[in-house]
Amino acid sequence: MYNVSSIKTIIAVGDFNKDTQLDIVAANSNSNDVSVLLGYTDEAFTNQMMLRIGNGSQSRSFVIDDFNNDGCMDIGIANSGNPNIGIFLGYGNISFESPAISPTSSYPYAVAAGDFSNDAYLDIVVANYDSNNVGIFLGYDNGSFANQTTHSTGSYPYSVAVGDFDNDFILDIIVANYDDSSVVLLLGHRDSTFGNMVSIQLKYGSYPFSVLVGDFNNDRKLDFTVANNGTDSLQIFLQTC
Repeated sequence: MYNVSSIKTIIAVGDFNKDTQLDIVAANSNSNDVSVLLGYTDEAFTNQMMLRIGNGSQSRSFVIDDFNNDGCMDIGIANSGNPNIGIFLGYGNISFESPAISPTSSYPYAVAAGDFSNDAYLDIVVANYDSNNVGIFLGYDNGSFANQTTHSTGSYPYSVAVGDFDNDFILDIIVANYDDSSVVLLLGHRDSTFGNMVSIQLKYGSYPFSVLVGDFNNDRKLDFTVANNGTDSLQIFLQTC
């Protein structure tokens, strides 16, 4: 067991000091900071450091990736209390720049990353829970982001993920909508825009709160799974075409 500063809401992993060992990052909701624990080969963790994320942040979700293409892992975090996303650019030695802040339209509950504009720079998508949309932030080569553009989803989007669901080599977005018990797909175009929304209705009262993607049956087609709070169930959707 490893002590961090306060009540934990979310955790993620990444190699933040380039030693090939996974490290842990945890959001501390009451103290408005992030704990980073360095991993070692004996499965032990040490050298906790704290990253401040702002008062009243109420962090909900992490995304770990290299946003400025410098070979070092960075930390993106969705803060529902402010509301905004914060990006900590890493130096590869467990130190980070002060967070770059991008405001969202309302309470971001989930965040994911992908290159939606096909320019080799990572972009970010957030699920804006209270405004019933997702926000897209197009990334630049220095790890900064353009202002948010939004796409309607459904009622209370709670979780978001990215993947190529129509096999056209362009990233799409999948969103779990908590209130209307649905999952929607936003099919991507090469210019970072998205086509019409494809909706999949779940059982009434399912209240999906998490969606994950992967090839679960090894047929080289992307599938997804949904965790449902209302029915205490896990559903797997296999792609058939």
